[in-house]
Amino acid sequence: MNVSMWMTRDVLSVTPDTPVVEAAKIMAGKKVRRLLVATQWPDGLHLLGIVSTRDVLHAFPPHVNPFAIVAPDPRQTPTKVSEIMTHSPQTTTAETPIETAAIQMCAHKIGALPVLRGRVVAGIITESDIFRAFTSLFPHDEKGVRITFDATRGEDIFGLLAGICQRHEVKISSLIWTVHDELPVCVVRASGAGTEKMLEELWNSGHAVENVIRFEGSQSQRVFPPVSMPPKPRVFEAMDSSDDLYPSA
Repeated sequence: MNVSMWMTRDVLSVTPDTPVVEAAKIMAGKKVRRLLVATQWPDGLHLLGIVSTRDVLHAFPPHVNPFAIVAPDPRQTPTKVSEIMTHSPQTTTAETPIETAAIQMCAHKIGALPVLRGRVVAGIITESDIFRAFTSLFPHDEKGVRITFDATRGEDIFGLLAGICQRHEVKISSLIWTVHDELPVCVVRASGAGTEKMLEELWNSGHAVENVIRFEGSQSQRVFPPVSMPPKPRVFEAMDSSDDLYPSA
């Protein structure tokens, strides 16, 4: 997956001379937390900076809410966007892998990256888009189980699971290899009548099963530990599907 698959292409932007009051009005009306600051050129928008809700708040006196329904008096802050924006912000490209963009955001403690093609603005990707990309890796609208197991043995995980699934008529919908507590683990989402036998064979193959989550479709989820498989694996509560996974952009 790359940035172009998840970014917002229809970006909201303001010019450097835009009054901060006007920027606050746009943010409140469109329910966004940041605006690109750019100038229009024949080939498109050229990025100059980015302004956030925090920047706007700091431009007003403490007792003034710039995002109120009734806009504040412009005389309370004569500031222009160019005076409060972040100049030359961190950027990315449309072809950048989504995980690289996420690492960049974490490293710089920022919530969004303008997306450029050359010097022209192509879009913006926010932490909400990263969350959407991440949760897409874990289907949550079908029945099945999600098994997290130890992968330190070093063998071909794909080959291992392919054989198990063929023997027990199990379908794998997602497979992720990652590192937790400096140890490799594999997270697999599977469905079919043979998932219990799959779990048993996986355990018997020498892989410690960390936890198992059973999904009963998008409306209900419940957690269960493997049966008769000591030592007891760690069990985590599943997030209710009604919870909001995506904070507003």
